[in-house]
Amino acid sequence: MTAEGRPHVPVMLTDLYQITMAYAYWRAGIAEKDACFHASFRRNPFGGGYAVAAGLEQVVEYLTGIRFSAEDVAYLATLSGNDARPLFSPEFLAMLRDVRFTCDVDAVAEGTVVFPGEPLVRVSGPILQCQIVETALLNIVNFQTLIATKAARVCSAAQGDPVLEFGLRRAQGPDGGLSASRAAYIGGCAATSNVLAGQRWGVPVGGTHAHSWVMAFDTELEAFLAYADAMPNNVTLLVDTYDTLDGVRHAVAVARHLAALGHSMIGIRIDSGDLAWLSNRAREILDEAGLAEVKIYASNELDEYLIKSLKEQGAAIDVWGVGTRLATAEGQPSLGGVYKLSAMREPGGAWEPRIKVSEQASKVTMPGVLQVRRFTREGRFDGDMIYNEDHAPAADCTMVDPDDSTRRKAFSGEPADDLLRPVLRRGEPVSELPSLCDARERAGAQLGMLDDGVKRFLNPHTYSVGVELGLQELRTSLILKARGLARAEGGA
Repeated sequence: MTAEGRPHVPVMLTDLYQITMAYAYWRAGIAEKDACFHASFRRNPFGGGYAVAAGLEQVVEYLTGIRFSAEDVAYLATLSGNDARPLFSPEFLAMLRDVRFTCDVDAVAEGTVVFPGEPLVRVSGPILQCQIVETALLNIVNFQTLIATKAARVCSAAQGDPVLEFGLRRAQGPDGGLSASRAAYIGGCAATSNVLAGQRWGVPVGGTHAHSWVMAFDTELEAFLAYADAMPNNVTLLVDTYDTLDGVRHAVAVARHLAALGHSMIGIRIDSGDLAWLSNRAREILDEAGLAEVKIYASNELDEYLIKSLKEQGAAIDVWGVGTRLATAEGQPSLGGVYKLSAMREPGGAWEPRIKVSEQASKVTMPGVLQVRRFTREGRFDGDMIYNEDHAPAADCTMVDPDDSTRRKAFSGEPADDLLRPVLRRGEPVSELPSLCDARERAGAQLGMLDDGVKRFLNPHTYSVGVELGLQELRTSLILKARGLARAEGGA
């Protein structure tokens, strides 16, 4: 909640069709019928081999804070159809004032490595409630998962060097910048320049100064000395306002000035030019001055590919400041996550699977109340199997490639964990969510259990994800039924 008591994600942050469908469910008398929806994505972002789940904490905050205020209802009452008559009845709008989220939610923990087709969040309960949360839930999970994945790739390229997220000023609006800072930390970034992210979530904050600081003084050395005198315990100097190597030499003079006062300079930052060549020359100047402990920071439109190249060139860079291309998910504008109905039931009854059939194989949905079981072998992730919780697999089980039923993989007693864990029951939290630091540590540990081939930037190896054999057979039968082929084949 905000300081004023308003939710960070208001209930009206939704598409109109969510509310019109809710109205139609209510009019049809099925608003309280139970439904099961799953949020997933269809393709790995950035042409990579994995994604890193993020955003669950904000999802829970949103779901538990759902309220239609008097102002919300009054606005909805002003909407009309093409006949100029109100879209919604007064009785429906009055009912909305009493809506509270009472569904069950299961989800993968933030920082979990995930793959296409796997449910990240499962929502089950009255269909009206399940429906109205779709847009905001996807908005949160899609963006934060995308940025956490980009951060993981950038940090992988940095090979253990600290990566600082500097993207706020170029991010897609205030919330885009804030959410990006949070997700980037989960993905492995060491700190952010975003002060609000530090205040709100405890993300470490850091930064240097801008070129304008240097330009405000008559000389670069004067500017550096004034900055050092202002905050002697936080000195990292931007050295490329005029001439980079001269800037490094001026930084050396400032470091000696600080040392005489009992302080140490943290580093220098290079923000333009040939970063490989300049960083190596800067390292020579610093080392010759006895300043081996002074770090070299680099920025300037960095991403995983440029960092990888600079590493291969032997650049003497210790810390990487990554801004625009991280916070805006350069190369992948969206995750493309979806939220699909997979089962329905009368309250307290048995689940009846539902399926959506499409001319595109990738858009055919998976029926049932879904779970993901992750198998490990010799300390590595060995495969993920999607199954229907109503028919949990035995220790000896087989999973099938949903796009090619001849491709199968058998498991026989390997260690395994189910990824979707209870988060809310009847709208109430059932356990404390892991901290942001826990999510960041989980992401690092999970990436360490992936085969290196899956983590390649170009042409990554495909991690094994499949469907439990019984679920695949159910899916096939429902597809045939939906297409009207079962009867035709039976009469052939």
